Amino acid sequence: MEDTEPRNTEPGSIEPRNTELGSTEPGSTGPKAADGEDGPPGPPAPDDESGTDGADGNRDAEGEAEATRRTRRRTRTRTRTRTRTRTRIRRTALAVLLVLLVPLLTAETALRINYMGDPADGTYTRNRDAIWLGHAWVDGRKDDADLAAFARRVKATGIRDLYVHTGPMEHDGTLPKSLYPRARWLVDAVHREMPGVRVQAFLGDVLATESPDGMRLEKADTRAAVVGSARQVLDVGYDGVHLDLEPLHSGDRNYLSLLDDVRAVTRARDAQLSVAAHQIDPLPGFHSFWGTVAGHPKWWSQEFFGQVARRVDQIAVMSYDTMQPLESLYGGYVAQQTSLALEATPPTTHLLMGLPFYHENRFGHWNHAETVAAAVRGVRLGLSRTDAGRESFGVAAYIDFAATDEDWESYRDGWVR
Repeated sequence: MEDTEPRNTEPGSIEPRNTELGSTEPGSTGPKAADGEDGPPGPPAPDDESGTDGADGNRDAEGEAEATRRTRRRTRTRTRTRTRTRTRIRRTALAVLLVLLVPLLTAETALRINYMGDPADGTYTRNRDAIWLGHAWVDGRKDDADLAAFARRVKATGIRDLYVHTGPMEHDGTLPKSLYPRARWLVDAVHREMPGVRVQAFLGDVLATESPDGMRLEKADTRAAVVGSARQVLDVGYDGVHLDLEPLHSGDRNYLSLLDDVRAVTRARDAQLSVAAHQIDPLPGFHSFWGTVAGHPKWWSQEFFGQVARRVDQIAVMSYDTMQPLESLYGGYVAQQTSLALEATPPTTHLLMGLPFYHENRFGHWNHAETVAAAVRGVRLGLSRTDAGRESFGVAAYIDFAATDEDWESYRDGWVR
């Protein structure tokens, strides 16, 4: 900033030079001292404040140094803070991972152990097995030759019930008759070619439990329509009604009410009422946990499973789509499910455990793990440990049109003998 003060310009403000001691004649190099007097003092010795900037320049340098020190301190503080934050995040992530992995690894280890050992003698078919059949058997795509080939395939096995897909029902519970034009042919042909084998109408639909679309069992009119559909297929000549409504959440009182109503109809006709059942909680309350995490409870409580089992003649556990990655884990899981189902099912109800006669690879079902051989061994282990002598017991194969020769061989070798 420029100096704004006025200079002194008054006359006489400049003092005359001392001409006695300070005269400067041409050729002289400086003022001459008087005799006996020292000359004028020389320039001061340089020190810290005598540089080009003087004291102010030194203070500026010190300020810059202090600012640099403060910046470095702030940088070190921020670095330490970021390091501590990253450490906390890593520790939290590790803790969460351990919380999830430790129970999972413990459970998987238990399933592997559950697959060990030998099944008890006599844990083979009771000649009360079943198989789910596709819709082609009633819509006109199958004929007498197909039935004859199927009869040869089933001969000398334990299969005594056929769950034939006759629906699906409409969301309002009704069943269009146009869906099963060949149902009477099938029933009569099975009774003729396969004596002692029953044909049940497999009626299913998607429930509006996890999406806005689907059947709503909370509506009394819908439940009444399902009962009407059951009467409708029994009038055709079916030996029973097989219900498969999914996803069905544990504790659904409307479903239990529906079963009571349908069973009143089947009993009056001396017909069977069977259902496809969800798996049972592998750990207590697991369906609630999974429903919160994934939005799909999937499992039933053992208590609810028992409530369903007491209302039907047959209950078939869909013991596949288990998410198990290894054959041994899947077999151990089936063994556990068999035990849980046996504990909950009264001896008057026929219990069947599902076998995967189909092949898919996705998160919920690994084809290399969910094999018929592993399922059969798991069924035998669970039966051996829980109720080896139970007679009202069997397996149910899903589904005929996807089955391979290997599936049939594994079923025969492991279960029929």
